[in-house]
Amino acid sequence: MKALILAAGRGSRMGGLTVDRPKCLVEVAGRTLLQRQLKALSAADVDSVGVAVGWCAELFAATGLPVFPNPRWAETTMAESLASADSWLSSDTVLISYGDIVYTGETVRRLAAAKADVAIAYDPEWLPLWRRRFVDPLQDAETFAMDASGFLTDIGARAGNVDDVQGQFMGLVRMTPPAWSVIREARSVPEIAALDMTGLLRHLVRELQLKVAAVPTAGPWCEFDHPSDFTVGLEILRRLDTELTLEDTGA
Repeated sequence: MKALILAAGRGSRMGGLTVDRPKCLVEVAGRTLLQRQLKALSAADVDSVGVAVGWCAELFAATGLPVFPNPRWAETTMAESLASADSWLSSDTVLISYGDIVYTGETVRRLAAAKADVAIAYDPEWLPLWRRRFVDPLQDAETFAMDASGFLTDIGARAGNVDDVQGQFMGLVRMTPPAWSVIREARSVPEIAALDMTGLLRHLVRELQLKVAAVPTAGPWCEFDHPSDFTVGLEILRRLDTELTLEDTGA
């Protein structure tokens, strides 16, 4: 399976940390977020990894990874960066990762094993992490609802009550070529092409009735979207580094 890391954005909410690099190349506790992503993907037997690039794209030359440029990165969403890898998405099943998250190889394996044409990873125990990241969890939390079979029914709207949120999307998606064909056709409509990733997923399930499987995370994960996340996420990174080392050794 192939993996695509979406790393085109400027990450302006990170302030000075991303003035000369994208978020995935920010180093924390001795490693970049990208290095941790590659380790998790390798542990799950992903055989090819590419990067959708924009801001400071030249820095990815040193990684040796194939790149998919989004020349309009400053004015478009991650969904446009996703479309830059059309050649991969049209021919192979691809795991898509936001560039500012870290996760375990087991989460990737669970996502890869899902049967639906589109599957997303989510955190069912999201609230403690959001309470550490935000004074008010609803400041950032989005709606997330599933049916009894574990298929997504709603995502991406503003959440009004934490009790109504069944989880939070992690920023990991697995997609087959037939699913990408549906998405590519839908994005021919300008209003759909302008949607962000969760808005696009919401359109898939609510308007196109596409089945999207929701897969719970396995082990620690974290998103780094603001400088304070590096304080909150440091303990998570240490746990994650330990787990990824154990996965490497087969312990």
